[in-house]
Amino acid sequence: MQGENGKWLGKLPSRILEDMLSKPLGAGGASTIIGPSTGEDAAIIDMGCCDLVMHVDPITEAGSRAGWLAVHVASNDIAVTGARPRWIMLTILAREGASLGEIKEIIQEAGKAAAEIGAEIVGGHTEVTPGLGKTIVQAAAIGYTCKGCSIPTSGARPGDLVLQVKPAGLEGTAIIASDFRDILEDAGIDRETLDSASRLYNRISVVEESLALAERGLVTAMHDPTEGGLLGGLIEVAKASRTTLVIRAREVLIARETRLIAEVLRIDPLKLISSGTLIATVPRSHIEEASRVLDEIGVEYQFIGEVIGYSGAYLRLEMGDSYIEYNEEPMDEITRVIERYGKG
Repeated sequence: MQGENGKWLGKLPSRILEDMLSKPLGAGGASTIIGPSTGEDAAIIDMGCCDLVMHVDPITEAGSRAGWLAVHVASNDIAVTGARPRWIMLTILAREGASLGEIKEIIQEAGKAAAEIGAEIVGGHTEVTPGLGKTIVQAAAIGYTCKGCSIPTSGARPGDLVLQVKPAGLEGTAIIASDFRDILEDAGIDRETLDSASRLYNRISVVEESLALAERGLVTAMHDPTEGGLLGGLIEVAKASRTTLVIRAREVLIARETRLIAEVLRIDPLKLISSGTLIATVPRSHIEEASRVLDEIGVEYQFIGEVIGYSGAYLRLEMGDSYIEYNEEPMDEITRVIERYGKG
């Protein structure tokens, strides 16, 4: 997407990626169930005895807890397919001038995150990279589920309801509250609110919620919205499934801390990186059981809309008597914050 200074920032738009991925990459194989596809969270391979699921993601915009975030973010994309993340490969490209203490902290945090979800770090690569201004941490997560049990993002069907689990913008709120604290304090946000916002990092994982819904067969699709926020994630589900999602803006869950920070910084919380939020599509016959499962976990959730046949736009965001239609994922608001205020 084009940032405020005209530079290309964030994830490439899906229309560009679709063109790049229009031809096979490599030899290909009949065992590939889900290969390189826009909107899909992970690759899914038929191993004969099970479905193998793999995903890789970098952490580029978090100035702290990067190792912990990298493991959880990559593992989320495994869990939303119905697979349990088991193994992690970690790549650390440390900024030029990084201390050994910084690198050690990243590795320790990554190990802590892996233990929290029952996964193991089994390898990777670590280096200090010449010319790199900020550290980039990349995690590749691998898991598996029973043969034919994996859930693609493309599974949403007309008639399903759209379920949101946990508020939008959790990761973005935590990053901004941690890395731009001085700016927010100067703008009048109190320290208690900023401390609470920073602790939203602790809600990043959606592994428990995803597996609870998947193992009971209650969902047709699940998705972990990251860059582009909740709106970007909803559009990706719709594109993958060739449907339209009709969303009621007033029903969307947004935390108090996120609303306050978004108001002060003049950003849209629905376009703020949202690891920790889960999007799922649920057949109407499964609504009561899905609600019961989530009530047992003790997590907030809301049915925020429905899936209909494609109607000329992938997302229709209804706001009272008016609505906005979207066909392209928005640029993430955290990128605008970094453009405006620097790296934090």
